[in-house]
Amino acid sequence: MPAPSSAPPARRGAPRRVLLAAAAALVLTTGAASAGAAPLPATATATATATADGLREVLFVGNNWDGTADVVESTGALTRIGRIDVVPDKAQRLAEIYLNPVKLAFFLGVRLGPGEGHDQFVDDMYSTPDGSAVVVSRPSFADVVSIDLATGRLNWRFPVSGYRSDHMALSPDGTRVAVSASTSNTVHVLDIRTGRQLGSFSTGDKPHENVFTDGGTRIWNMAIGEVTTALDAPWLDWTKGDRKITVVDAQTFRQVKVIDMRQRLDAIGRQDLSDAVRPVAFSPDGSMLYFQVSFFNGLVEYDVAADRITRVATLPANPATDPDRTTWVNDSRHHGLAMSPDGAHLCVAGTMDDYATVVDRATLKEGPLVAASKPYWATVSGDGASCVISESGADRITAIDFATGRKVASTPVGDHPQRVRLGHVAVGWTSPAGG
Repeated sequence: MPAPSSAPPARRGAPRRVLLAAAAALVLTTGAASAGAAPLPATATATATATADGLREVLFVGNNWDGTADVVESTGALTRIGRIDVVPDKAQRLAEIYLNPVKLAFFLGVRLGPGEGHDQFVDDMYSTPDGSAVVVSRPSFADVVSIDLATGRLNWRFPVSGYRSDHMALSPDGTRVAVSASTSNTVHVLDIRTGRQLGSFSTGDKPHENVFTDGGTRIWNMAIGEVTTALDAPWLDWTKGDRKITVVDAQTFRQVKVIDMRQRLDAIGRQDLSDAVRPVAFSPDGSMLYFQVSFFNGLVEYDVAADRITRVATLPANPATDPDRTTWVNDSRHHGLAMSPDGAHLCVAGTMDDYATVVDRATLKEGPLVAASKPYWATVSGDGASCVISESGADRITAIDFATGRKVASTPVGDHPQRVRLGHVAVGWTSPAGG
């Protein structure tokens, strides 16, 4: 792999990496960096969009270790608009935890395991359709809360089963959120306005990503198994638990299908790959699923109707990446995947390889490698022109143009940004007091 042109900031919770000199093609994409990125394409120069119903489209950036969410423009320069405190009840929650030995044990386990020595205060978030609130999953507090965007106060709180909440998904109509309760192998589906549970379903071990499909009539959950042990050698894969995709009816929550990727990977001779499905992206027509798996610098293509894996793409490995798999965060190698609205490109966050790249979907060949510090997520900008990644090792988000593969914008955010989601606030919105 041609390495990035300059070493990213040292990571908290991971060894410092000194990266090699860049190849000329990569210098073109990274040389501008924060002091002056490449000129914005014409389609990405507008400020965040105001809609006819008095709402403004924005990106919410969850700063996991801060316990905040930054609100930034959804296109263009990604200018920060404001910040929300997502743990306004922190003192109350901590008091409850420290008075309960079992809760305290899990709370400290989250800190020492997936939190890399930090509390995890925000994993995922979505705004309500009217832009009045943002709903947040908070792993360390094992709950989901709704925060009023005008006042910063809690509207409701839903404690998940077990002791940790994780990834969420928003239904296409914006009325329901599905949240993984990772220690109870359960997904809860909540009314986004009231927090009332509409239903739940069982999953494999450690449910992770959720996706609504088929117009909101199906929910897909990907269970990744145990990712916090040091039993990461390939021959110890059996210790990682029951990893599978569970598909349910989104109204009845009855199981429609279970997909064991172990069988499908073995069928194409890829016994070397883990079957722990991480971030995913569906093609616009829903016919193809692209996904990342634990320990792998690449992605897998799966034909949904044919129920088979059709292609596997191995992406460049950073020669500076520590080969010791136990040093990779939560069994990740690459963690973050987004597809352009036209389905022509995939954006990949190469988490442990310190780069992001745009992959041509037709050939599964990568474009220029854009230097990034522990990129943890990828999503699509409001205008669809760019991929937006969170650089959790540098506390910033960065936009990469789908057409050129070049970096076009970068904005500082809070401590350890992870999930980035499109949403809405009221036109003229400013941070509530304490935000």
